[in-house]
Amino acid sequence: MSFPYYTGNPKNRRESGPAQLPGSRRAKQTDPKGYIPDPGLVDAVNVALLLGQPLLLTGEPGTGKTQLAYSLAWELGYDLPLIFETKSSSASRDLFYTYDALSHFRAVQTGAGGNVIDYTTWNAMGVAILRSRPEPEVKQWLNGDFKHGGARRSVVLIDEIDKAPRDFPNDLLNEVENLYFRVPELNNARIDAGEELRPILVLTSNSEKNLPDAFLRRCVYYNIPFPDKGRLAEIVMSRVGGFEKSANRLLDDALDLFFKLRESSSGLRKKPATAELIGWLLMLREHGATSDQPLRENGESVFKSLSVLVKSAEDQMAAKNIVENWLKLG
Repeated sequence: MSFPYYTGNPKNRRESGPAQLPGSRRAKQTDPKGYIPDPGLVDAVNVALLLGQPLLLTGEPGTGKTQLAYSLAWELGYDLPLIFETKSSSASRDLFYTYDALSHFRAVQTGAGGNVIDYTTWNAMGVAILRSRPEPEVKQWLNGDFKHGGARRSVVLIDEIDKAPRDFPNDLLNEVENLYFRVPELNNARIDAGEELRPILVLTSNSEKNLPDAFLRRCVYYNIPFPDKGRLAEIVMSRVGGFEKSANRLLDDALDLFFKLRESSSGLRKKPATAELIGWLLMLREHGATSDQPLRENGESVFKSLSVLVKSAEDQMAAKNIVENWLKLG
């Protein structure tokens, strides 16, 4: 079934079976092989690896902060990153493990019993630390659900750490620096990372609130700048495919309009990001646009696809005016 898939006309209901929609493009967009970091980010990663310190990344949403962890793990030959998605309710313990005290209590009350370890779930940093040591050394802390798989180094992504309560990073100072944690429910057992396979920490922040100075001192910091037009073209060619290094009239026009929408004078409250640009170009290609065709020749497609780039009613009104003026200038 060709695009458009949905017409809004009940007379067009399929009678020959369900429509076949295209598969998800997310795998292509997030493939670590297609990640293109800027030189400053490469330097910051290597400094963090050399010093054995966490790497703290800031930057606009969509600049590739989260994807850096996947690229790093892939290039170094490690498993996929272990991810901790920070929430406003996150406590420092949650980074390492969660203990289901209520279920354990109920089990004891009903006579089912069970050990504390049976009601403990190891989270991202806890898994990474346990995996950094040979299984016999940590066997006492493993339950039936934990698959050790042999000692190895892990990449841990602590995503959007600025969403956590103020005390969250302060409570992690020693643990992040020395890579250990304690479990009060297990007689205050201290579990340390193996010195030879210490986890690699990547932390991201959207700078919604400041992180404590004491925490920042323990990190290597890098702010990922929004890519310029040339580097953004490289990213698009890597992620979308089908764009050659020459005869990219569609891409040239798309980038020109994209940066018009991102200008401070545009009036848009939320500027479109790299991920939205990639999704927009995928949609244009699906709509029949070709690399050698100027986008200005297909203004109808631009208006139909603004919902990919602009995410509020007020911004869509402003964006339509920008597109109209842009088309007239062409």
